[in-house]
Amino acid sequence: MYTSTKSRNVLVIVPSTRPGRRGPVVSDWFTSSVAGRASELQVRCTVADLAEIGLPFLDEPEEPSTGRYVHEHTRRWSELVEGSDAFVVCTPEYNHAMPAALKNAFDALSAEWAHKPVAFVSYGNTSAGTRAAQMAKSVAVTLGMVPVSATVNLRIADSFAGEGLVADPRRDASAVRILDELHELAGLLDALRVPGRTRVDGAGPAGLTIAPARDVDAGELLVLQRCCWVDEALANTTLDIHALHEPLDVVLRGIREQATWVVRDGARIVGAVRAQSRGTTWEIGRLMVAPDHRGRGLGRYLLSWAENQAPKGTERFELFTGAMSTRNLRLYGRAGYHHESTSAGVAHLVKAVARGTEPVAA
Repeated sequence: MYTSTKSRNVLVIVPSTRPGRRGPVVSDWFTSSVAGRASELQVRCTVADLAEIGLPFLDEPEEPSTGRYVHEHTRRWSELVEGSDAFVVCTPEYNHAMPAALKNAFDALSAEWAHKPVAFVSYGNTSAGTRAAQMAKSVAVTLGMVPVSATVNLRIADSFAGEGLVADPRRDASAVRILDELHELAGLLDALRVPGRTRVDGAGPAGLTIAPARDVDAGELLVLQRCCWVDEALANTTLDIHALHEPLDVVLRGIREQATWVVRDGARIVGAVRAQSRGTTWEIGRLMVAPDHRGRGLGRYLLSWAENQAPKGTERFELFTGAMSTRNLRLYGRAGYHHESTSAGVAHLVKAVARGTEPVAA
């Protein structure tokens, strides 16, 4: 059995939005029933009531798979879902189906749902909401979520009394089993999720994220690297540039041996930078931005990000670029780097860490 001391966030979604709905009663029952076990597992349950969130029907101009959201309500929903490790959907059944608000909430996002476990607590009349849960489950699977086997299905005539639920210790125990399965499966799925992903603020289009590179990124990094260094070859009138000719195994070795970060626009890698420590020097390299994302501050962001990842005790930053790479030289000059030397057409630039300050890893 998987065990972990990592705390988890479980989002309990209430999709019913009509007046007189039973959804809050069901979500309150679930969170109270699992409260003790949640404390033991270091699980935080947060209720997301779609009636209060007020997410409009899909109104983003671009596909959710791009991760580029122009509306604040979508960004808030994205942050809430992205920050969750697992989901419990307390859904009613309407005409043999899930509520439209739930389908809309699913459809508004994409990558934020992937590789996370989901459980369904359904309620209804004849079928106890099972047809709604089955429909919702098929959508969840399409989005990359993994349903757990434990579930609770409430038949309204048997389970509800007035404005509350009829006490049922067996049902309470089922809620705890749901939480246990969610917690265990969330741990097992961690390897499939992008660890340490952070939103890029103030550079490039909305929706960019930065995260440590993984082995599976090597192929896409190789393509981006060759694309970017073609411009360097043209600027410096030479094809004798290591980054332009590195094979895949060398790019992969760079990911494994140096701290490397990639910026994604949705699923696509559009920027990267890497760094390594040599004594008290933090050497920054392979800073690249896809041509269609240049001119909007992403290069400055990546440079600043790399500097902030330097270990304690770093006294200076160091990097290299082509002696004729005027765009790069301008960027680094504005960031406080000065020219140390030039050799074989390569400019060596350095920047001292200001006294009284030191880099702090983000």
